[in-house]
Amino acid sequence: MRVASGLDLFVDGLYEAVKDKRIALLSHSASITAKGEHAIFALRRLGLELKRLFSPEHGLWGLAQDMESVEHCVDPVVGQEVISLYGEELESLKPTDEVFEGLDVVIIDLQDVGARYYTYNYTAWFLARAALQKSLEVYILDRPNPLGGRLVEGNLVEDAYRSFVGEMPIPTRHGMTTGELLGMWAHESGLWSKHLHIVRMKGWERGYYFDDCGLPWVAPSPNMPTLATAIIYPGMCLLEGTKLSEARGTTKPFEQFGAPWFKAHASLEALESLCLPGVYFRPVSFRPMFQKQAMLTCTGLEMHVFDRDAFRPLLTGLAVIAVSYALHPQDFAWRSEAYEFVTDRLAIDLLLGNDRVRMQIQAQENPWKIVESMNAEAADFARKRASFLLY
Repeated sequence: MRVASGLDLFVDGLYEAVKDKRIALLSHSASITAKGEHAIFALRRLGLELKRLFSPEHGLWGLAQDMESVEHCVDPVVGQEVISLYGEELESLKPTDEVFEGLDVVIIDLQDVGARYYTYNYTAWFLARAALQKSLEVYILDRPNPLGGRLVEGNLVEDAYRSFVGEMPIPTRHGMTTGELLGMWAHESGLWSKHLHIVRMKGWERGYYFDDCGLPWVAPSPNMPTLATAIIYPGMCLLEGTKLSEARGTTKPFEQFGAPWFKAHASLEALESLCLPGVYFRPVSFRPMFQKQAMLTCTGLEMHVFDRDAFRPLLTGLAVIAVSYALHPQDFAWRSEAYEFVTDRLAIDLLLGNDRVRMQIQAQENPWKIVESMNAEAADFARKRASFLLY
């Protein structure tokens, strides 16, 4: 094992600091030790009293699809009630005062994937913030950013476009770990104190992708089956803001995209003309079993990343949307349904953090120029985050 996660180090001895305290744990399917033991069972084995269990979006075991509400329930695997922090209403995303009664410590162990849209860091922050405001001890068990920690890409979220896929003003690809992000937000919120403990990993370096860490990959959500999916996600998640299928309901979510009306060969030629680094595309057909274009045969493209260091996921995702918009004027449409509890703004604007980028796409600006217009914000954030990097 090259990298020891925060959980592994906690189990190896750091747990002694909380062994006589009443504990709450926020975890999910990927909250495992290097040997595959889930955090719940590892901490119980050490004799810790897990008085309360929490789960984020998708539930404790990653069974619920995106934006599918999860109810509080007694989980049959762990034999204990699990309090969901992703219910049917916006208010369900934040813990109530009652859940902290009788607690001394809150432990958070969630595997993130390094993109602003991924909701786990916001759930972790909401829980940590509320606990710190009550002067509870908070332990963040840090884990690798699967995309590494060097590159920063994209613009920041504008205040008018904050949502659960952009709760905080961070770039699309932030290049930080959960521990680093929560530490930064705690400082900015005036909540950094002796009560916040970030259990740093041992052996992690900023240039590491997840498969450099020697740790087992467990899908942190239903449509994040592999590291390859995580690598393309900062760009291809943008398709959620369109009527294109991002191939949810197939075995290759986000790696494939299309629709019954999609012009695969014309789109391939247009994408090739943009000379996108580190990736090529090939025509495919696929049939989603659920969600957009469910049970319909879609023509589309599959992307193959052959040089992940050169690859720029945000540029690629914007290029895919820009080409699709330009080549399908009669069929392409932006998603207009409610998205992450928001009904008065388009999903694409929430994902992009403003409406400006959508307008650039509609004006058929070159994707390279669109990304170039974001570079100053990314550079400013990279300078800002330097003070909060732990590795």
